[in-house]
Amino acid sequence: MEDGSERAINDNVYESLLTRTPDGEIIPGLASALPTQVDETTWQFTLNEGVVFHNGEEFNADSVVASVERMLRLIGDGVTDLDGYYSIITGAEAVDATTVNITTAEPDGVLPARMTWLKMIPPSSAESDDLSDTVVGTGPYEFVEWVRGERVDLVASGNYWGDTPSVAEAKYTFVSESGSRFAGLLSGDYDLITNLSPADVGQAPQVAAVQGQEHPIIILDADEGITADVNVRTALNLAVDKEAIAESLFGGFAAVDPGQLLSESILGFNPDLEAYPYDPDQAQQLIQDAGVAGETITLVGESSGRWLLDAELLQAVAGYWEDAGLTVDLQLPEFGEYLDVLFDRDSRADAIFVSSSNDILDADRQLSTYYQAGGIGSSNSDADLAELIDQGRSTLDEAERESIYQQAVAVAYDQAYFVWLINNQDIYGLSERMEWTPRVDSKILLKEMAVSG
Repeated sequence: MEDGSERAINDNVYESLLTRTPDGEIIPGLASALPTQVDETTWQFTLNEGVVFHNGEEFNADSVVASVERMLRLIGDGVTDLDGYYSIITGAEAVDATTVNITTAEPDGVLPARMTWLKMIPPSSAESDDLSDTVVGTGPYEFVEWVRGERVDLVASGNYWGDTPSVAEAKYTFVSESGSRFAGLLSGDYDLITNLSPADVGQAPQVAAVQGQEHPIIILDADEGITADVNVRTALNLAVDKEAIAESLFGGFAAVDPGQLLSESILGFNPDLEAYPYDPDQAQQLIQDAGVAGETITLVGESSGRWLLDAELLQAVAGYWEDAGLTVDLQLPEFGEYLDVLFDRDSRADAIFVSSSNDILDADRQLSTYYQAGGIGSSNSDADLAELIDQGRSTLDEAERESIYQQAVAVAYDQAYFVWLINNQDIYGLSERMEWTPRVDSKILLKEMAVSG
């Protein structure tokens, strides 16, 4: 599906070999246990028995092979943007009906996390590039109907292998405007809405919030222009009152980011780092000492409202930087044009806003994307930092991986490669009859919900 918010729907239809607890711990899913290692590049999974797809096909080792091989084919054909997740996988082989080996090109400590994200499909779907018309998984809910741009309907599966869910059916409606979503919640049309505005929290029937994975940051070009000077980058961090942003703009539903993109729930979070303090005087002094007072810095964001209060956040940052002695050229193009700027590897803007999330809850996802030289969102050429990130990925010992990633985020912090801002909470509005607790991975799983009346 490609109708917006498709992940929130697919997570209820499709399942993966491994999954996560609401707190983020990796646990078995369609696999009956966590994987074991045959050698440094081979992981062996044992599968649950008695699992069937919604179309009646049996889930077994052939299903895993078909799912892995389909993804590798899509990557090879260039028809998926998930190559960053799975291109290190070289194949899958059925050992017997309930045992399968998955191999990687090199030692890959991220493989278990990758397997929380790769959805299992039946072999009969493996030849299709687009599964929009054949939505068949093993999950607790079956696909009923998709009216493009309007809604998706699901119903509880009658032959689900796990516990029978409490919610019998669900209707997803796509409403981009936050005021309309909130009005629908108040009128009783919706039992749950996402991205509840902090301004509406006091009027919502129920509110559920959790420290999520969204980290709004500003990527600074460390190689060229006004931000090539680490003292200027440091000043840009010191100039912003992040506490005021978290409290005033986000109503307290955000925490000041302690100088890193990783949430506390992710391996590699460095507890020794603290947020750059708000020190406008030192920021001004560093700007003057660097000889760039009055010069122009370009700050590029976007204007679609893709992220909660993004335009307001950028306007606040621009104001702080102006106070520090710079002239800010704030550019808010439409989303497509903004993406062209974000992914332009040949000409990096001085400062680019992005809100980074972490789909697989592994440090490699964010560090390889935004910290590592050559990553699609990075603006540095730090070879030592890149080497650390490669080392973390290929290390299989979890404690050692954690130590490597903590070193990596400390390097980026010292070099002020970003302006770290806040870590948003995911805020949901709930009807009075809804019972549900949000998760750190932002998944919205119907099987974890209950409604009364």
